[in-house]
Amino acid sequence: MEADGLGLKGFPELKNDTFLRAAWGEETDYTPVWCMRQAGRYLPEFRETRAAQDFFSTCRSPEACCELTLQQPVSYFLQPLRRFPLDAAIIFSDILVVPQALGMEVTMVPGKGPSFPEPLREERDLERLRDPAVVASELGYVFQAITLTRQRLAGRVPLIGFAGAPWTLMAYMVEGGGSSTMAQAKRWLYQRPQASHQLLRILTDALIPYLVGQVVAGAQALQLFESHAGHLGPHLFNKFALPYIRDVAKQVKARLQEAGLAPVPMIIFAKDGHFALEELAQAGYEVVGLDWTVAPKKARERVGKTVTLQGNLDPCALYASEEEIGQLVKQMLDDFGPQRYIANLGHGLYPDMDPEHVGAFVDAVHRHSRLLRQN
Repeated sequence: MEADGLGLKGFPELKNDTFLRAAWGEETDYTPVWCMRQAGRYLPEFRETRAAQDFFSTCRSPEACCELTLQQPVSYFLQPLRRFPLDAAIIFSDILVVPQALGMEVTMVPGKGPSFPEPLREERDLERLRDPAVVASELGYVFQAITLTRQRLAGRVPLIGFAGAPWTLMAYMVEGGGSSTMAQAKRWLYQRPQASHQLLRILTDALIPYLVGQVVAGAQALQLFESHAGHLGPHLFNKFALPYIRDVAKQVKARLQEAGLAPVPMIIFAKDGHFALEELAQAGYEVVGLDWTVAPKKARERVGKTVTLQGNLDPCALYASEEEIGQLVKQMLDDFGPQRYIANLGHGLYPDMDPEHVGAFVDAVHRHSRLLRQN
């Protein structure tokens, strides 16, 4: 096994490891940058590729996932990795493939988002779920997409794998979809704490081999999305979210070591989880992602210098002029500092965003970060 973690599948040598070095806390010549949802609906090529397919059918097609990650039809390379000099790619998939693999039906409703026709409503509904041990085998199409994408990346940049955190997945499975309050899911936490822990354990036991499988398939970093952290206050977060976030990191690292595989940096992104920054920084992840509501300087003071920070420009800042985007990026870089930092948005790109403004963001990060290191 190569010490640099390039895998056992004869993958091409990595040419740009800036993102990985920043994630590990090593010095870099400039600040690496990538965007959540960078393979998304703001790209005309994405809409064209997706037009004829159901969302989850697309997720189950390794070829389609590869093309959407790279925007790489056979004969040419397009956005995002050719138009934008991004420093990492993230595989095209969805966090809700895990509930699907557990036996739940999930559909993507246009204009509404994910929907579970039969959400978990009673404790006995947990009996409907498959054994978490089978989840990784059910998600072989994700592993195939990762391997295919890693090969076609040709070593240009690292490939990030990801999954949803246990609480976030539970919230969808109980609520039946998105919600402004997640009241049904939180009702479980208060009224059915034992069943809630049972469900969170099932999800954790499913996620660990799934994430390890992504690394075996070729992922060079992993991000865990705790997208619904903000629905929990400190008490509920510390009781129902944080223990499982910690366990995922601990067990994934242990299993990689047991399998003789090189470690990969892990990122925790807990949206609106500003109340738990210190705890997240000590949860076993090399990188803590920040949304745009957190002041970078204060975040660094709170988490210390032992983790890398990632984020956190307001996605809506990309509606500004390219000149203003440059100014906002410069301020962000000044606030985060030159090292132990990966630039990103504070959440994902929105469908109506101008790709040219995404390019302005990426270029500004590279340009200003190089200037910052010269001063």
